[in-house]
Amino acid sequence: MNFTLDNMNSLYLDVLKEIGNIGSGNAATSLSKMINKSVNMEVPNIEVVETEKVVELFDDEEEITVGVYINFNGSINGTILTLLDKESADNLVNILFGNKPKGDIYSEIESSVIQELGNIMSSGYVNSISLLTSLDINISVPSVNIDMVSSILSVPAIEYGLESDKLILIENRLIIDEEKIKCFFFFMPDLTSFDTLFKSLGVLGNG
Repeated sequence: MNFTLDNMNSLYLDVLKEIGNIGSGNAATSLSKMINKSVNMEVPNIEVVETEKVVELFDDEEEITVGVYINFNGSINGTILTLLDKESADNLVNILFGNKPKGDIYSEIESSVIQELGNIMSSGYVNSISLLTSLDINISVPSVNIDMVSSILSVPAIEYGLESDKLILIENRLIIDEEKIKCFFFFMPDLTSFDTLFKSLGVLGNG
């Protein structure tokens, strides 16, 4: 079977969501240790979305957002984008430093906090895949980009658009000291990697 995102049914999404739940638990533990605060994290939603419609998740396609890109390679290959609206990213910085960033430009230490969040989120997800499948997966150093949501999304749209016009969206909600932070997590393996992933999980061909 040559997998495409048009083949993505509820079984596959349920599997990816369960991976997300395990990954979010790992990520919450890691983030809690990093900031020495209680962190609760949940995955309320996972869906396949058309790339061009992702901007509709935001009020304005010119809204300033914060994106963290990570590439992964090994047994499966692809890209992960963790995307936060600016308010959520500012709130995270405020939780750690007691002050929100001034304007749209982050200092080096403020950017490093967001970078580490993306690293923790991505590592949690990738590690949960490795745990369940024994696949060997490495991740790159994360990079942070603060820009209009349309500009940030243009990168995966161009790179991943060669593979598919759809993305896997995993919504994450974090609660830190009663402060709610919402982030969108885009999981973008190449299509061959979907074959490898679902075969390793024993679900390819079901449904």
